[in-house]
Amino acid sequence: MNLCWNEIKKKSQSLRARLEAFSDPTLKLHPPLQEIIDWLGQKDEELSAQLPLRGDLSSVQQAKDKHVTFMEEVKSRGPYIYSVLESAQTFLTQHPFSDEEEDATQGKDSSPRSKAETLSRLLWKQASVASELWDRLTARSLDQHRHLERTLEQIQELGISMKEAGDSIGQGESVQASWEPIGDLFIDSLPDHIQTTKLFKEELSPIKDMVKLANDLAHQLALCDVHLSMENARELENINSRWKQLQTSVGERLRQLQDAHRDFGPESQHFLSSSVQVPWERAISPNKVPYYINHQAQTTCWDHPKMTELYQALGDLNNIKFSAYRTAMKLRRVQKALRLDLVTLPLLTQIFTCDTLQSPERNLDVLDVIRCLSSLYERLEEERGLLVNVPLCVDLTLNWLLNVFDGARNGRIRVLSFKAGIVSLCDCDVKGKLQYLFSQVASPGNTCDQRQLGLLLHEAIQIPRQLGEVAAFGGSNVEPSVRSCFRFGNGTAHLELAQFLEWGCLEPQSMVWLPVLHRVTLAETVKHQAKCSVCKQCPMKGFRYRSLKQFGVDICQSCFLTGQAGKVNKLHYPIMEYYTPTTSGEKMRDFATTLKNKFRTRQYFSRHPQRGYLPVQSVLEAEVADTPASSPMLPHADTHSRIEHFASRLAEMESQNCSFFTDSLSPDDSLDEDQYLLRHSSPITDRDPSNTPQIPGNLNPEEEQGELEKILAHLEHENRILQGELKRLKWQHAEAGEVSALGEVSPDVGGNGVGEAQSEELLSEARILRHHKNRLETRMQILEDHNKQLESQLRRLRELLLQPNTDEGKPSSSSSSPDSQSKCPAEGNAGTPDTEAADDVESRTREVGLCLEDIMEKLRNAFPNTTDSDIAHVKSHTLPL
Repeated sequence: MNLCWNEIKKKSQSLRARLEAFSDPTLKLHPPLQEIIDWLGQKDEELSAQLPLRGDLSSVQQAKDKHVTFMEEVKSRGPYIYSVLESAQTFLTQHPFSDEEEDATQGKDSSPRSKAETLSRLLWKQASVASELWDRLTARSLDQHRHLERTLEQIQELGISMKEAGDSIGQGESVQASWEPIGDLFIDSLPDHIQTTKLFKEELSPIKDMVKLANDLAHQLALCDVHLSMENARELENINSRWKQLQTSVGERLRQLQDAHRDFGPESQHFLSSSVQVPWERAISPNKVPYYINHQAQTTCWDHPKMTELYQALGDLNNIKFSAYRTAMKLRRVQKALRLDLVTLPLLTQIFTCDTLQSPERNLDVLDVIRCLSSLYERLEEERGLLVNVPLCVDLTLNWLLNVFDGARNGRIRVLSFKAGIVSLCDCDVKGKLQYLFSQVASPGNTCDQRQLGLLLHEAIQIPRQLGEVAAFGGSNVEPSVRSCFRFGNGTAHLELAQFLEWGCLEPQSMVWLPVLHRVTLAETVKHQAKCSVCKQCPMKGFRYRSLKQFGVDICQSCFLTGQAGKVNKLHYPIMEYYTPTTSGEKMRDFATTLKNKFRTRQYFSRHPQRGYLPVQSVLEAEVADTPASSPMLPHADTHSRIEHFASRLAEMESQNCSFFTDSLSPDDSLDEDQYLLRHSSPITDRDPSNTPQIPGNLNPEEEQGELEKILAHLEHENRILQGELKRLKWQHAEAGEVSALGEVSPDVGGNGVGEAQSEELLSEARILRHHKNRLETRMQILEDHNKQLESQLRRLRELLLQPNTDEGKPSSSSSSPDSQSKCPAEGNAGTPDTEAADDVESRTREVGLCLEDIMEKLRNAFPNTTDSDIAHVKSHTLPL
């Protein structure tokens, strides 16, 4: 019974516990919720442990399979978690609880109701945590699944891209391996190889896209925290390096091919390297202009070694007195050195038909010039059948053109400049050259205006300018020549070809070197069967000069041009130049002219100087406005030697001019040899001096002497003005010196900022005064020179006026040469003593008038402010020219 009672008692207690458990829901829901929370936390840790993924296909596939199993396990647990959460939600709905704030106000309350609310609040918290963990786990699991699928696709695509890129790069590398070395290629095949390389470079564009896609996929995987495996990362790096190497190789190959084509191709300058010999080397500047390196002297220069030797050889021609012949003979040497004496104008016309030479204003670069010159000399070699050193001729001609038209070495020459330089030195007569050059600047109507003609003359004058001879041809200002030419245009604004040729046939001063060059060319091989009266050479080769004043006087080219003819024949007497063998008709004509000149006095030839060119007035004129501003300046590398040459020539000319005022007033001494050009046997310039107007001789000597005294008074007044100006300039010079000395001392005064500012101001003023002082010194020197000239002229005039008229017995032709007097003994005794006295007074009066005219001309140049009325007053009392 006791055992039974105890067993029943245990059962009743168990039933009571069970009943109490079923009667309290909190005790029923709390353990499952806590279990769910622990399980969800564990699964969340497992999900986080799956990351990061390895960047290879097998690892990602395994991670995806593992995650699928994980998702199935979570999904199977879902109904139980939902049932527990629903039970908790139902219980909380049936047993609501108050907020914690209300509970806090009530304080600690141990009543059953407060305990029930506390249990309900704990249950709500567990249910909220479990629900939040469940939602987060399901969302993360779904995102992880999507991430694995996307990563798997990207890795598969990355593998495909790397495989395709590797295969394409391998094909490109095989093509690269088949390339021949640059040195083994033929020059003619270089353009084909360049084109093939360019096409191959274009074919590599898809490989570039493949490599870019692979790198982009790897970058996207890295952003998603998926790091490539060592194998994939090494393969991708290998692809990138191979691609870069292939690109570099293709680019380098193309560059080498292009350099080889530029240096060795048909349009390259490489073939010109043979134009120089060791130790010289031909190099090219960035603008394609060549320069030359002397490795022995370790120097560089713009001029070709042969051109330098040519310029040095041209210095031997500086002893020629006449600038036109000096320039022409220098150009003749240049013409022969460049082999342009073999080039005809029809050949040039064929070469100039290319498109690059059609526009005269177009600029040619060095390669264009080389291309044209190469075609020219190659065609010359084919047509003439001569052996021409094409590289040397091309290089020398290019060097000469750059010296003449591009002294700054910009690598640009205008088409008109190129044509003018080549045509001027080609083998053609003067008329043909002028006609072609005119056509290059003429409008479609075969006429040109002043601007177009100015452009042509500007380019032509650069040729003597490069030789330092431009001063004798009117200077660089072509405006006077343009005006001189348009005088033949009958007042119209456009000039026709016939009018231009008419002007050119008169050999204008700015272009006289061109016909002289033609005559020099024709006279080179001519032999004259005559003996030189100076050096006794027979036969004479080249030019022959025959005196038209003395019988039997012939002078060779060397003696006459170098000034040795002055001992035999005076330059103011007429001289005939022959550049072809003389005919019997020419001999008879010269005999008649010489016989006629025997009866003419020395003063007659002084008043009628022979001049074989058309002079151009270019004194004190500004630069021409139509001259293009882009035209190159004086081109030459050896500037210092040329300046020295100019200075020596200027000093020589100044000494000659001063000798005119100090020594005598004879026509021989007053003749400017740079403006003197001989008559030559040409129908254009072969004029008889007797056709010039004669000077009237019916002037009263007493009236003329009174007028001369007035002119002397006027000149003395001008001398006093010059003396006053000289004193004023000396005073300004002394004052400027004192102020400049003060300016040099003043910077030490004052130590503050104001003193420094004042010092700077004083220094600037001192520099200005010093510059002004230099200008005043220059002006003083000029005025002193003019004053000395005026004093010398006044002294000479006083001697002429005070000379007694007691030398009637002297013949008027006493200044003639002894040879002429011996051949014509009756010439000095012709006429009565009264007639001789009258002729002597008249000759002295004319001589004084000529001297006064020359003085007024120099005064007009020295004092531009002299009024026209004063000059007209002086001219009215001097003899007409």
